[in-house]
Amino acid sequence: MFRLWAKEFKSNRMLRDTTICDDSAETRTHKVFHALDEVCYEFDLSKPIWLDSTIEEFRRHAKTRFYQDNFIDQIDFDFLEIQVIEED
Repeated sequence: MFRLWAKEFKSNRMLRDTTICDDSAETRTHKVFHALDEVCYEFDLSKPIWLDSTIEEFRRHAKTRFYQDNFIDQIDFDFLEIQVIEED
């Protein structure tokens, strides 16, 4: 079971969160991208851009934050945080 936890923050308060579960036989990378797509659909967001710093942070900690710089559209929160909480 692969689970990814996504949280939206503004002024150090969590606005909303969701957990995406994936039991498919895909690679970890595909599971992360698929889960992020589901989060963006559920939160009605454009898909964020993975910057080099975002990728490096995710590789090191299995957790990263997407700020305004990662989005093309204007966002009404400070950042979107994703974290892998369970892997196969």
